[in-house]
Amino acid sequence: MKILFVVSEVEDLVKTGGLADVGKALPLALAELGHDVTIVMPYYKQLANKFNAADCCDKQILDAGHQSYEFAVKRLTLEGLPVLAVDYPVYFDRKGLYSDDYHAYPDNAERFAFFASAALQASKAVGFQPDIVHCNDWHTALTPYFVSIDDSGFFAQAKTIFTIHNGAYQGTHQFSDIAFLQTHYKLHSQLDGDALNFVRMGIRYANKINAVSPNYAQELLTPLGSHHLFNEFQNRRDDVSGILNGCDYSQWDPINDPHIAKNYHHTDLSGKKACKAELQKELGLPKKVRVPLIGMVCRLTDQKGFGFILPMLDKLMQHDVQVAIIGTGDPKISLYLREVADKYPKKLAFVEDFSVRKAHMIEAGSDFFLMPSLFEPCGLNQMYSLAYGTLPIVRAVGGLKDTVIDLAEEPDNATGFVFEQPDSSALLSCIRRALLFYHESPKVLALTQQRAMQSRFTWDVAALDYQTLYLS
Repeated sequence: MKILFVVSEVEDLVKTGGLADVGKALPLALAELGHDVTIVMPYYKQLANKFNAADCCDKQILDAGHQSYEFAVKRLTLEGLPVLAVDYPVYFDRKGLYSDDYHAYPDNAERFAFFASAALQASKAVGFQPDIVHCNDWHTALTPYFVSIDDSGFFAQAKTIFTIHNGAYQGTHQFSDIAFLQTHYKLHSQLDGDALNFVRMGIRYANKINAVSPNYAQELLTPLGSHHLFNEFQNRRDDVSGILNGCDYSQWDPINDPHIAKNYHHTDLSGKKACKAELQKELGLPKKVRVPLIGMVCRLTDQKGFGFILPMLDKLMQHDVQVAIIGTGDPKISLYLREVADKYPKKLAFVEDFSVRKAHMIEAGSDFFLMPSLFEPCGLNQMYSLAYGTLPIVRAVGGLKDTVIDLAEEPDNATGFVFEQPDSSALLSCIRRALLFYHESPKVLALTQQRAMQSRFTWDVAALDYQTLYLS
């Protein structure tokens, strides 16, 4: 199949988060299956500074009635895959990918409405006629709509797939502020007042909708888990499915990880002790071999469960335990964590920062990894933790539920600890279960770590599932 993969960021080109990991890994895995894949993305300032790519076709023009938008199409390659980059400096020659400073750039809706259409124009310009147009998250959610109204015949046989990586970010904007769409009178019937919700448009117009884990797809079909789009998902429930993201084990493998104190393997966990000692030294925690160390690397947001982490921290500190948290985000959360770390300097280390090295050190040096998310579409850190024999402590949501098996539920297959209720007492009870297990069952702990390290969630499997989705 010929697959046009429309995405706003791609790892190794430009990245702000996990969407970029998928933007690289999935197209490469699909190409390995023999499909003809072309990625299309914006030509951000960061790309221009890095590659200075040449135009690959004549200048293109999109006519929006009141205004014509002239843009170029650049061609890059990513490990052999062609990448088309839409070059319109007015929208993409900026410091940030998504113009986080709303007051300086209050036009994200305009920028990505334009990109959703320009991506198709770029495909036409180079003669890439796709069987599948695969769109990702709100930035590209209008592309299925533009496919549906295209009267050129170029996309007549194309199916559209809309993947939801995080349904909490929906791209809701005032329609009257989106100049690019003002001649699209058909959209007036899609508005909520004067608001246009990009994700809602993707759900309504794509041939198939999928989420980045099977359990998250099921949550989207519930009133509580649908991010206020319950009716939209219910109307398309037969077209909603979930495919678990893969993990890049070439970057996350304790056998050859260059960032950790000593490499190790599931048949020999001795190197993990050296990694723990190095992590304790790095963070200024006492070097104690038989004190369980709980690690956490994440954005400091309510989504990551801090609403029920913070209220139970003092009680957790009454145990013989060490906790290491690394991340940036909400200033109120970071302030609270600093205060608790000052109060218990031998038990809690908080680093308001992020670095690849420290993230790898946490995964290798911790005994447990804390990830009690309020919601988690897929999650990657629990996969990294499993690979490093660092048993995850997670809430039973989204991809966490799909990837971690609770010790109490299936002791012979267990890979971690899972709790249900989004509250502090349930979290603390789950952590206490893990601590008790650590002290009372060291041999079973080692076996569970070895089992966890042999878990694999690969892009090869995910690509096969997407292939099946494309053919459905």
